[in-house]
Amino acid sequence: MSSPLPALRERAKAARHHIVLSEGVDARVIEAAGRAVADGMAQITVLAPEGTAVPDGVLLEDPATSPHREAMIESFLEARAKKNPTRAQAEEAVSDPLVWAALMVRMDRAGGTIGGAINTTSNTVRAALQMIGTAKGAPLVSSFCLMVLPEDHPTRPGASLVYADCGLVIEPSAEEMAAIGVQSAGSARALLGLDPKVAMLSFSTKGSAQHEAAFKVAQATQIAQNNSDFAIDGEMQFDAAFDAAVGASKAPGSPVAGQATVFVFPSLEAGNIAYKITQRIGGAMAIGPVLQGLAKPANDLSRGCSADDIYEMIAITSAQIDALSS
Repeated sequence: MSSPLPALRERAKAARHHIVLSEGVDARVIEAAGRAVADGMAQITVLAPEGTAVPDGVLLEDPATSPHREAMIESFLEARAKKNPTRAQAEEAVSDPLVWAALMVRMDRAGGTIGGAINTTSNTVRAALQMIGTAKGAPLVSSFCLMVLPEDHPTRPGASLVYADCGLVIEPSAEEMAAIGVQSAGSARALLGLDPKVAMLSFSTKGSAQHEAAFKVAQATQIAQNNSDFAIDGEMQFDAAFDAAVGASKAPGSPVAGQATVFVFPSLEAGNIAYKITQRIGGAMAIGPVLQGLAKPANDLSRGCSADDIYEMIAITSAQIDALSS
C-alpha cells in the first residue's frame, strides 16, 4: 500500500497556496518552511521578530511591527464582536502569533495556518475557533492523525492509517463519536485518497463485553451508518479492525474487520495514547493533529514533531485549502 504523501506533495506543488506558520522562532518550523519553498510546494510566511534569519524565498512577518497591524486589530474586533472586547484587549490579542496567523486566514491573506510545535493544542485550536470559526453545517470540530507505517511492517508495509480523535474532543458522546467517524472518513477520501473503512473502536467486539462504554460505541456505529455511505462497523477491538485473521475470527462478514483504514477511538485519552505508541514503538510517522470542521484550514502539531512532520503538514494543509474551496 503506497503512502499518500508523495501525491499530496505533487498536489501542493501544482497549487502553491500561501500558508502561514505561526512559530517562526522554532528551528524545525524554519527548516520545514525553507524546504517547502525550495521544493515549490507552497508560498510560506513565518511569524517571528524582525531580523530573524529565514531561508531564501520564505516571507517574514512580525506582528509587532507589521503594516497590517491596524487591519488585524479591526478584524479581531469584528471576529469577537459578541464578546465586546476593548481596543486594548484587541491590541494585546493580535500580538499572539497564533491569533495573528488565524486572522491572516480569516482575512484571506493566507489560505491556511499551522501551529502547535511550541504551543499547546488548546491554545492553537482556541485561536482557530475564535478567529476562523466552524464550517457551515459542521456538527463539531475534531481532529485526526495520519499514521504512516514503516515499509518493513510485517502485515501492512507503508500503510497509511487515520486515527481520530487524537487531539481535541475529550469524551465524545455517541453522537459526537459518530460525527468524528464520518468527518474522518471524508478527510481520508478527500485529502489522502484512501478508501475509508471505518472501525469504531472499543474493548469489545460485537457484544463480546457488556458494558455501557461498549454500548456507547455500538450506538455511535449505528448513528454513523445511518448518516453516511462509508463502510463503518463496530464496536470493534483494535486487533479485529487491523488484523485480517483476527477480524475474520471475531467479526466474520464485517466489511471493515481486518482491513480498517480509519480508526475512531472512544475517547481522546485512548486516541492520543494509541497514536504516540504507534509512533514511538511502532516506528510510524505521525502527522497531525489535522483539524476537521473549521471554515478554513488551521492545523495543529505535536510539540514532539520533527521538521519532516511540519513539511508534510504543509502538503496536507494545501490539500485542505483545495477541498474547502471546491
